[in-house]
Amino acid sequence: METLQKVLLVITIIGAINWGLIGILDFDLVATLFGTETLFTKIIYTLVGICGLFNIGILFAHIDSDARRPIKA
Repeated sequence: METLQKVLLVITIIGAINWGLIGILDFDLVATLFGTETLFTKIIYTLVGICGLFNIGILFAHIDSDARRPIKA
């Protein structure tokens, strides 16, 4: 599971870098590499979005595991 989490995080970071480039330089790296409005570009954007959603779950997973731990006196 740890490997999957790392892969999801890497894809999310790549997406964040792309958004940073769009915001700062008005340069869309994904569209430049794979074309504007192509199916492959849409798949990449969708994959980044899905990975981001999974990372939200990973972010809050520790709260659930902390709730199950007994309180030490």
